[in-house]
Amino acid sequence: MNIQKSQIEDALKTVKVKGDDKSLIENGLVTNIVIFGDHVNVDLTIKNPTLHAKKQVEVDILKAIHAQVYAKAKITIKITVEAKQVENPNLIKGEKIEGVKNIIAVASGKGGVGKSTVTANLAVALQKQGYKVGIVDADIYGPSQHIMFDVEKSRPEARNINGKSVMIPIESYGVKLVSIGFFAPGSQAVVWRGPMATKALNQLIKDSYWGDLDFLLIDLPPGTGDIHLSLVQAVPVTGAVIVSTPQTIALADAKKGVGMFQLDTIQVPVLGLVENMAYFTPDELPDNKYYIFGKDGTKNLADDLNLPLLAEIPLIQVIREASDIGRPVVLQEESSSSAAFMSLARNVVEQVELRNKTLEPTAVVEITNMDGCSK
Repeated sequence: MNIQKSQIEDALKTVKVKGDDKSLIENGLVTNIVIFGDHVNVDLTIKNPTLHAKKQVEVDILKAIHAQVYAKAKITIKITVEAKQVENPNLIKGEKIEGVKNIIAVASGKGGVGKSTVTANLAVALQKQGYKVGIVDADIYGPSQHIMFDVEKSRPEARNINGKSVMIPIESYGVKLVSIGFFAPGSQAVVWRGPMATKALNQLIKDSYWGDLDFLLIDLPPGTGDIHLSLVQAVPVTGAVIVSTPQTIALADAKKGVGMFQLDTIQVPVLGLVENMAYFTPDELPDNKYYIFGKDGTKNLADDLNLPLLAEIPLIQVIREASDIGRPVVLQEESSSSAAFMSLARNVVEQVELRNKTLEPTAVVEITNMDGCSK
């Protein structure tokens, strides 16, 4: 099939972004069309779509080209979201999430330390202990919770509850979940500036109907940036859990993560540290421990910072395999890995109860500009 660029353009003239009167072509939103045989690449730039509108325009493009040009065309769509410049791009402040008792931020200063794996297993462990649990996958640029919970092909429903249109989280293993991964295909990069990422986080948290939850875990991206600040400005975070490996370079970043939550302008209590990949134990030698990334690094950091060490999670092949197939390892009741995560959950609950008894509820953070003016 010899596909012509003009045919693709004609098809795209029938596609509109939700809320626009003109087509993609008429609005000049199509930035590039490249054709290689039956492969069609379409690049778009869209201003401030909702998550649902962005997904809908992708579906409409696929339908239009398949119906009007070539049914077997292989189509790749790249969408760049251009956020409008706004004076205050931060989330709505001062509002608790109705029905949610505790909001726990799970963070790491460095990527690749297993923060999302810890979050997923902690959530299921809490659920197994009788708590009502939800997760917000706030790692906007690298979501993974929808994979770890084996719900990659699921899509949250929109429902009208109490006169408001809300998103119903996907439930898996008794845990309620929302993730940007439900709306962005795995092969598609999310290319968003800070304000757009912040807006997406706002939708995930505030536009979801959580019902009654004992714990809402927020799986944050690595580092200390826009998403972290936006979260503490959006909702009263009960406390933070910091994940690290024992490696020196990871510990340096973990210390920065702790420092961020302890800033005078933020003051979110740090519940403790988790040492992930603490040691390697091969299946054939279950009693042996090999300290590949160093020994007791996170424990020593926790002691230095006067914080609890909540758990030491081993580096075991089954943890990786369980994450890959979308069945958190904590569900394997007979495994040592499951025991480690169950212990982590008990320690987190203990620290949350202690925090709630001894400290005032966390206030929604008000960040100030360099000139001292509050946002």
